[in-house]
Amino acid sequence: MTAPRARCMMPRHPHQISSIAIPFLPNCDRSQTTWFCLVGAIVLSFVVVSTGRAQSPLTQPDWPRFLNDDFSGSAKLAKSAPDSIASLDWKSEPKFHWALDVGDGYGIGVVRGESYFHFDATNDSERLRKIDLITGAVKWTRSYPLDYRDMYGYETGPRCSPTIAELNDDSGDAQIFTYGVAGQLTAWSCDSGDQLWTASLNKKFDVVQNFFGVGSAPLIIDDQVIVMVGGSPHEQQSLAPGRLDRVVPEGTLMVSLDRSTGEIIWTGGDDLASYSSPRSIQIGGKEYLLMFARDHLWVLDPTDGKSLGKVYHRADILESVNAMVPIVDGNRVLISDCYDAGSAVYDISVNDNQATFATVWKDPVGRRRSQSLRSHMSTPILHDGYLYACSGRNAPDSDFRCIDFAAGEVNWTALDRRRSTATRLGDVLLVLKETGSLHIVRATPDRFDELAVWNLDENTPNRPALQFPCWSAPVVVGDRMLIRGDQTVLCLALSEHNPS
Repeated sequence: MTAPRARCMMPRHPHQISSIAIPFLPNCDRSQTTWFCLVGAIVLSFVVVSTGRAQSPLTQPDWPRFLNDDFSGSAKLAKSAPDSIASLDWKSEPKFHWALDVGDGYGIGVVRGESYFHFDATNDSERLRKIDLITGAVKWTRSYPLDYRDMYGYETGPRCSPTIAELNDDSGDAQIFTYGVAGQLTAWSCDSGDQLWTASLNKKFDVVQNFFGVGSAPLIIDDQVIVMVGGSPHEQQSLAPGRLDRVVPEGTLMVSLDRSTGEIIWTGGDDLASYSSPRSIQIGGKEYLLMFARDHLWVLDPTDGKSLGKVYHRADILESVNAMVPIVDGNRVLISDCYDAGSAVYDISVNDNQATFATVWKDPVGRRRSQSLRSHMSTPILHDGYLYACSGRNAPDSDFRCIDFAAGEVNWTALDRRRSTATRLGDVLLVLKETGSLHIVRATPDRFDELAVWNLDENTPNRPALQFPCWSAPVVVGDRMLIRGDQTVLCLALSEHNPS
């Protein structure tokens, strides 16, 4: 598959400049100088506010990993944000800052300070680019060869977002970890783009290619980078493509590497890979590793990879996959599949290095019309005791709904017949349909309260359109939001602090 040519679109408006110079006037007296300074200050204030630099941000400036650093899919509000984000002016079309042409792949990038990092594929290479968040200019590009073809004809690029982790020194630099569709894990310097180390994990652990390649974001715990691998005995490389029912795991579901050197620390979990991403969970004051793999939900000890327990959850269909990241509320964990099993919530406890899974509620297997939630690619948002999520496998049977997390009861459904993803911003949900329209929805269990719809799938004189499929949830940082379509990432301004 030929990836679209990458091109960065620079700002098109003359007001998008970062500063203005006020010349010194030696023949002016104090009153004239004061007057010119006053005028200069007013002009400077106008220009700076126009760029978005001086506007009080709604959120904190970083988004370092998939679903943000707390795995919630929510932006962290800044102190300057109003009490209700829903009260802002969402009716007006958002200001357009810049657009970035992207190649193959389905993930959106991550943000550190004023830099956006995007990971995609083009010309038989996977590449990582550092983008100026203010202007959209490319600061650097790094790439390496990619040898991958999807057995179902999907794009050849990466399926997951990179992960950023600060260095534990005084350098002020950070590492960014990319995990490619063919299992290439690489550590880079955020500042310089230097490659620090790389490891081909699919080859090292004899991974039998999954249906759609590798699709799990790296996790950083202390000095470890932990990734899902799911290797098998070497002789199984001869199996026919797609016959995962014949593949035997070999205890390498999860692999931990030293984040400084790339050396293997431990392997653990006897399962095959899924498209979910590992996350942490605190139980009894201790941190554990939680992983929703192909067949089971696992609890592992992150210090040595020892399995503490697992519970089975997968549809008995060969082509079924698990993809959502587990939702955690205290000791309670929700997992979900869209094929046959539906959702389940477990109360997890750990005693004497053994995890137990007490069922809180569980959907009836095989009865899709009676199931509360059937999560597929997107991970639900948990807010004030309610889940907001896309439910369904494909466009004809999908909707967006609200579910009581404790009881498993559906409060409302909306946006029928289309898949979507969502990001939370305070009391507002940014719901992106896979066709490209963005729905601004109040996060309330009472009803589907739609505040506005932005038709980002339509061209405007100043902004290109998003293209199907839009499968990545928006990223919100500072006063900007990043929204991805198939070939384009848009950088848009958030609503200003003006009540609607």
